[in-house]
Amino acid sequence: MGTEITYLALAASILMGLGGACLFIFAVKKDYFHNLEEAKYHVFWQDIEELVDQSTEQLPDEQTGK
Repeated sequence: MGTEITYLALAASILMGLGGACLFIFAVKKDYFHNLEEAKYHVFWQDIEELVDQSTEQLPDEQTGK
């Protein structure tokens, strides 16, 4: 009984490893890893814009001239 579980676990881990390798190869061939830096800067600038928008909404009336 114990050896069947060991063989099942071994087979499952080998299949998961092969599946991960296939997904990696697919992603490389479809050029999913192209220009990863752009996504980082897109998120960064989006966060900065949200902070600026929040700070301008919270200005007191004397500073906004209203």
